[in-house]
Amino acid sequence: MSTVAHETEQTGAPEDRDILSVAREQVLERGVPLNETQILAVMRTSDESLTALLGLAHEVRMKWCGPEVEVEGIVSIKTGGCPEDCHFCSQSGQFTSPVRSLWLNIPELVKAAEQTAATGATEFCIVAAVRGPDERLMTQMREGVAAIKAAVDIEVAASLGMLSQAQVDDLVDMGIHRYNHNLEAARSFFPKVVTTHTWEERWETCEMVRASGMELCCGCLVGMGETVEQRAELAAQLGALQPDEVPLNFLNPRPGTPFGDLPLMESSEALRTIAAFRLALPRTILRYAGGRELTLGDLGTREGLLGGINAVIVGNYLTTLGRDPEEDLALLADLKMPIKALSSSL
Repeated sequence: MSTVAHETEQTGAPEDRDILSVAREQVLERGVPLNETQILAVMRTSDESLTALLGLAHEVRMKWCGPEVEVEGIVSIKTGGCPEDCHFCSQSGQFTSPVRSLWLNIPELVKAAEQTAATGATEFCIVAAVRGPDERLMTQMREGVAAIKAAVDIEVAASLGMLSQAQVDDLVDMGIHRYNHNLEAARSFFPKVVTTHTWEERWETCEMVRASGMELCCGCLVGMGETVEQRAELAAQLGALQPDEVPLNFLNPRPGTPFGDLPLMESSEALRTIAAFRLALPRTILRYAGGRELTLGDLGTREGLLGGINAVIVGNYLTTLGRDPEEDLALLADLKMPIKALSSSL
């Protein structure tokens, strides 16, 4: 730990020093994740102890994950018109959000993959705004993945909603190496976020993916009005699921959605959440995802990379703008964080 972080820890509240001491011995030294009660204690630490907390989370990331940062680009093969009512999402066909329905063709998909690879990214994720894939989408995926693999040296991931076992098997046959299906929210909070499907349905898809041999990418969205207790519950549930990767999204309130008027999460709370998730998931890829630009800004983005984050989505998201990829790559270079090479992930 740096001298600054050490001094901050000693001057924090006694309860802050207690949980940081526990986390240092349990997570950093032994690699044992924090449980839900301990995660909640971390989430309740004061701003006075934030520097020490971020420093500890960075140490955990370096010891159990290493210095490399995984860079990924994403593209939507089918945008808008989704039948689900996820209250944060402007792609729902049930809301008045100004997102039109759009399908990408195969040449456009390959071009997007080539552009992503040109940034140095090792992974390209194909996303569709659907409840789950129909035969048309599965056919387009099959053709698109084959075309990408023929043209670009990049891993292909997918996020197509809830799956059947047959669809899981098809994606494995296509060569999809990682599948994203977010829990989004804690089980206790989920009914306030989505009503058209259940948390249990999401969990079932995640378990099938994990059992298939594909890597499981399962993340969440924070800042939707959940309590700090529910945020700790979510981190613990993700820990129980043991995903290979957790994308951490921060609510970017979208006009026309039920959550469109919610305030942005405070940056200090977002950084505390990053550190807490790292201590709950010491060996997991913890990826910066949507909303970080508004919630954290440039300085906060840097602090998060020094507080447990070890993967980044570069470029734009599905319906919102991200940072210029060159800015993120320059930041990683400035922090002397090597980008994970494709050869090491094969």
